[in-house]
Amino acid sequence: MASEVAQIPAEETPAVAAATESASAEQAEKPAAPAGDAAAAAAPAAAAPAEKKEGGDAEDKKEDGKPENAAADGDAKKDEAAAAAAPVAAAKTDAPPAQKFNVHKTNFEKDIIYLYQFSRTPLLPSLSPYCLKVETWLRLVGLKYENVDHKMRFRSKKGQLPFIELNGEEIADSAIIIKELSSKYEKNLDSGLTAEQRNVSYATIAMLENHLIWIIFYWRAKYPDNVLKGYKVNLQHALGLRLPNSILNFFFKITFGRKWFQGTKKLKAHGIGVHSAEEIEEFGKNDLKVLSEMLDCKPFFFGDEPTTLDVVAFAVLSQLHYLSKDIAYPLRDYMTEKCPNLIGHVSRMKDKCFPDWDEICTKLDLNAHIPKPEPETKEGKEGGEQEKSNEQEGTEGDKIEKELEKDKSNEKESTEENKEKEETK
Repeated sequence: MASEVAQIPAEETPAVAAATESASAEQAEKPAAPAGDAAAAAAPAAAAPAEKKEGGDAEDKKEDGKPENAAADGDAKKDEAAAAAAPVAAAKTDAPPAQKFNVHKTNFEKDIIYLYQFSRTPLLPSLSPYCLKVETWLRLVGLKYENVDHKMRFRSKKGQLPFIELNGEEIADSAIIIKELSSKYEKNLDSGLTAEQRNVSYATIAMLENHLIWIIFYWRAKYPDNVLKGYKVNLQHALGLRLPNSILNFFFKITFGRKWFQGTKKLKAHGIGVHSAEEIEEFGKNDLKVLSEMLDCKPFFFGDEPTTLDVVAFAVLSQLHYLSKDIAYPLRDYMTEKCPNLIGHVSRMKDKCFPDWDEICTKLDLNAHIPKPEPETKEGKEGGEQEKSNEQEGTEGDKIEKELEKDKSNEKESTEENKEKEETK
């Protein structure tokens, strides 16, 4: 499922850059001492010829005429060069091993968050409430991110979607992603809440993610055909395959709906899957009723500004609200009829975090939020071609005019010559 991960060159990492700086600092400090030692070693060799001079020794030069102390000076210079090169060689041998990153995005940019999630649908940016939760939070706090179009081929090391890659590090699980990024970039949406409100938020998020979501998953596992129709899923686009949608839909129903499939096993392991359909529906209605009473007439759960609870509630309730009306689903109908304030909450969060919602669902663009270069218009090309043709026509006209002027001047000259000839006659 996941292909081999690529490794980022170590020289691009801050750790190696720091090691290089420390090595160069050592190199700047060490050469001074060896240079002094080399000079001290060269001093006796330089002093010996001087003593011979004082003693009247006539052979103070060699046959070639060079002084003997030149060899000593050369040795001293070699010692100095060797001493200067020693720290460099030591720095190379003592350098830390190349740091390696196991990431899918090989050409990542620093501090850009790369989000791996499911593909878009015509009615909803993501069929996963957890993926929609992370993307909504990123948009709400204003962090730079980019969706990776992996056609659902990759999973995190924990086997989950969503996960992110940031500066060569993988972070998985929606709750952990938000926690880590909140700490790193100081983007805590709950900083203004009281201790009691934080406790209420934590308990309500647990109800949404560990109860209501599983009720929705139960319906999806039981009616896989309605999932494709209700969200207008195009498996050919979502999976990046060329097989006809009819074949892909057939295999989707088999793998997603069979009792042995992992999703059904998880539902039973969770506990929700052992109840009857009527009991599960009643559980869902109770959850929606609690949320509606908590929200009351406020724009968001804790006042005028959205918090983490609003992000999670929007991601989960959107899965119900944006299901096509052509598909019967009692839980969606109950929320529409009995909990209109929850519908208003979903609409407010959508307008605040997804102003490009229509573009996302129409073009199925994972990165509609990233500005794209404007393509060259045909009018501009035509205008440029017209200007070039006009310039060419102008130059040709100038040539013709010059030729006509030459012809006229030649005619004048010939007429004047004829007149002169007639006069001479």
